[in-house]
Amino acid sequence: MKTKTMLIKNALVVATMDDAGREIKGGDIYIEGPAIKKVGKGLKVKADTVIDAKGCVVLPGFVNTHHHLYQVLTRNLPKAQDSKLFDWLIYLYDIWKHVDPEAIHASAQAGLGELLLTGCTTSSDHLYLFPKQKSEHFIDTEIEAARELGMRFQATRGSMSRGRSNGGLPPDSVVQTEEFIMKDCERLVHKFHDRNDFAMTRVALAPCSPFSVTTELLKITAEMAKKWGVRMHTHLAETQDEEAFCKKLFKMRPLEYMESVGWVSEGNAWFAHCVYISEAEAKKMGKTKTGVAHCPCSNLRLGSGIAPIRMFMKHNVPVGIAVDGSASNDSSDMLGEIRQAMLVQRVKAGVEAMPARDAFRLATRGGAAVFGRDDIGVIAPGKAADLAIFDVSGLDYAGSKSDPLASLLFCGASHRTKYTIVNGRVVVKDGRLATLDERKVAERANKAAEKLYKKAGIR
Repeated sequence: MKTKTMLIKNALVVATMDDAGREIKGGDIYIEGPAIKKVGKGLKVKADTVIDAKGCVVLPGFVNTHHHLYQVLTRNLPKAQDSKLFDWLIYLYDIWKHVDPEAIHASAQAGLGELLLTGCTTSSDHLYLFPKQKSEHFIDTEIEAARELGMRFQATRGSMSRGRSNGGLPPDSVVQTEEFIMKDCERLVHKFHDRNDFAMTRVALAPCSPFSVTTELLKITAEMAKKWGVRMHTHLAETQDEEAFCKKLFKMRPLEYMESVGWVSEGNAWFAHCVYISEAEAKKMGKTKTGVAHCPCSNLRLGSGIAPIRMFMKHNVPVGIAVDGSASNDSSDMLGEIRQAMLVQRVKAGVEAMPARDAFRLATRGGAAVFGRDDIGVIAPGKAADLAIFDVSGLDYAGSKSDPLASLLFCGASHRTKYTIVNGRVVVKDGRLATLDERKVAERANKAAEKLYKKAGIR
């Protein structure tokens, strides 16, 4: 079968995010199959598909390093709008415990579709909620939804083993035993984890948090992740309440506790949030290549704080950007998240702390590094053909052409791409999903949400 080819030509600027930080005015990109073959200006090649990117900025596809897709169904609930993390969790767990396979699939389609529309080409998801009934294939269902949309997907098999009766926050009905959890982790790794370049599906092990799993589960996870050659993920140091919890229960700060169970040494772990990390701890994370998923909107929404991203960058900590769950953001707007990352760090560390290009670098190469990947996050020959193409020719960008790349974060009324390309395949065309009907996806998600509310008795 003949390999399909594609040429993207005449871009206002191609921001490669390569080591030299090249930005090519009037740039072209030639693609064969899933891979970028040539990058330059005035490329003399023929292609099956030609996309004229006149008036557009082209970037590597963004990498979303942390999400909870099922939470798409519980956005904007009035009783959770003004709660801090622990109160927010306690209220929502009693709704989330009713999720079923339809809810998982519908929410995954909606959340991943929204990400694709805003320039994200690779996303993880942290699914840790498994009710007693019909939850045995929740991760499989998410992977199926990602494949239908054409999204590159880093599934993380989450888990909770410490229920309310054992001092944790989640209801006992959604916790599982360590033995059951690890057996399913092994099944998923062997079934789905692809170690090859351009892999569309990978799997990581992801106990939910220090306050919802046992110490034993964290230790076993570290051992098995090393044995199976996969990465680990969890929430960490998100709030001061969490820090107090760890000090009271374990006599240690959160990162110190995770180090004690084998999570801060092999360079195969990344943590979501990391708002309350000291400089000494950041140095340790940099030395061990322990990554951070920075979730600025969620941290602001819940009043948790602002993560010290500039400090992490100073100490070579791998940092990516993440939208987090849609019940604490409340969207899957990846370009909007990058803008927020740029702005909020200026409040934390000064107006020069986060230039637009640094924010884009975190969202592309930074996210790739957090996932341990060197085949995505850059526009260069041999890299995956994952691209986000934004039209900046409209009225909302008028007057901003002195710096078209930065205009994406400083200007604009819409965060939708004109085209999103994943693995050489067009998945967003002219600002609409090319693989599924957006209206039907939204209607299905709304029906699943209504069903969930009814089960929880809140409607």
